[in-house]
Amino acid sequence: MSGRVVVVTGSAGGIGSAIVTRFVALGDRVVGIDLATDALDGAVDVDHAATGLGGVDITDPAACQAAVDQVVEAHGRIDVLCNNAGVGSVGDVVSATLDEWQRVFAVNVFGMANMSRAVLPVMRAAGHGSIVNTCSVAASVGLVERAVYSASKGAVLALTKAMAADEAERGIRVNCVSPGTVRSPWVERLIAATPDPEAAMDALRRRQPLGRLVTCEEVADTVAYLAAPTTFTSGADVLLDGGITGMRLVTR
Repeated sequence: MSGRVVVVTGSAGGIGSAIVTRFVALGDRVVGIDLATDALDGAVDVDHAATGLGGVDITDPAACQAAVDQVVEAHGRIDVLCNNAGVGSVGDVVSATLDEWQRVFAVNVFGMANMSRAVLPVMRAAGHGSIVNTCSVAASVGLVERAVYSASKGAVLALTKAMAADEAERGIRVNCVSPGTVRSPWVERLIAATPDPEAAMDALRRRQPLGRLVTCEEVADTVAYLAAPTTFTSGADVLLDGGITGMRLVTR
């Protein structure tokens, strides 16, 4: 499992930096791509095995192609693409603006398509590869005040399955991971902005049947599992949802 070339988008975020750290620990060469200037901001225990390409806007197809060309020029190939970059949104269909719909879909869906479009020819030429998309439990269950975000993640889930079908005969596996509520910087900012952060955090914990939020490191572990050449799956959606979709706890 060592020695692969791994590209991670959204690498400066909580989940992204954990993914970078996880693959470096496996002995892989990791390239983090992010809109932030420091594309490896937040990643821990990274050394020369991880490099960052900052200021890359994945909503721009040309920027994605240029970043991929730079990775291939430096490393000769791309074995794993982690489409992790994403943005959140709070509100229902009535309150959501057109700008918000366009912003969220531009990053969460079209950005993922842009990166995949740039990377897939490289993987096809090699005859192998793995793509792991960061989805969300919001693609499978209805969550209050998450209309735009949920719609975008539903598109990610459908895109994952379609790409998996298209690439199966080329030796390329495509899967996605769907976390429940993640203890991430974005969620922590939302909680801090509430009138009662402690109560808000408690409500989020109770929403997960297992009684806690999933960690960025747990998401990264699952991404690494899906990317492993020994993992015999494609078109799968791995739920890290604390039991939200599979359990209904009834107190007597």
